[in-house]
Amino acid sequence: VPYEDSEKQSIQQECHKIVTQREAKFTNFVEWQTYKLVYRRYAGLFFTLCVDINDNELACLEAIHFFVEVLDQFFGNVCELDLVFNFHKVFVILDEYILSGEIMETSKQVILERIKTVDGLLEN
Repeated sequence: VPYEDSEKQSIQQECHKIVTQREAKFTNFVEWQTYKLVYRRYAGLFFTLCVDINDNELACLEAIHFFVEVLDQFFGNVCELDLVFNFHKVFVILDEYILSGEIMETSKQVILERIKTVDGLLEN
């Protein structure tokens, strides 16, 4: 069942509050409702996955790290402004990496080549 926009906003705010207010001494995963929030902080950026309670936390942390590495290579030392002003490219990168909740490609080089191809098509 799809969520209404107000429900989505409420969920995002609740998850944001849980993740950003947790002390660094705790693990990077926390149970929330019937799910698990797995997050990682890079400087001032938080990357969070909401996954099934039975999913492997370490695999999720590795997925987040891989995604950040791809972003870092694409943008060259990624920062919050890159994500804000190029959110459409971030979503394209994410779609090349994860599709329907499943990891589709594990090669940074392949993902970056596909993104460059898409960028070339959009410029023409």
